[in-house]
Amino acid sequence: MRKLTMDELGRKSVADFKLANKKPIVVVMDNIRSMHNVGSVFRTADAFLISGICLCGFTPQPPHRDIQKTALGATDSVDWMYYEKTTDALVALKEQGYKVYAIEQTQGSISLENFKSHLTQQENNSIAFVFGNEVDGVNSDVLTICDGAVEIPQYGMKHSLNISIAAAIVLWEMVR
Repeated sequence: MRKLTMDELGRKSVADFKLANKKPIVVVMDNIRSMHNVGSVFRTADAFLISGICLCGFTPQPPHRDIQKTALGATDSVDWMYYEKTTDALVALKEQGYKVYAIEQTQGSISLENFKSHLTQQENNSIAFVFGNEVDGVNSDVLTICDGAVEIPQYGMKHSLNISIAAAIVLWEMVR
């Protein structure tokens, strides 16, 4: 066994990425504190050809070296927008036809492994996932605008995941 070379990986250039057909998924980051988490989500969004990212509230924005440290250039390939209020981002996404789901443990949340079968054909075409603050999760006022919540099953003592890990799990489940 040998590792593949960069040429063998078939990596897209930034220009090729911009022209590629994206998955109709948008990631919304609701008041994320860590620049490393932001960079990591950008990198995951690039890996899975996600349509874009909405950075909201006090979530750090590129360019910043601490975001770049984990994004490894994905801030150049993945489209992103900033909204002062997460609720404004969700209203704009809904006006564009997106169904919006919080990644949160709520009453009536849908377990991630059952989420795809829950979707209608239209929802399967344009979905936004809201990932909340590292300590407080998704804001309550944001939850009221969401069409539902998706929960990642967890079986240990800790019932929380780092946002970058949660985003990777959810995005992989949606594109596989």
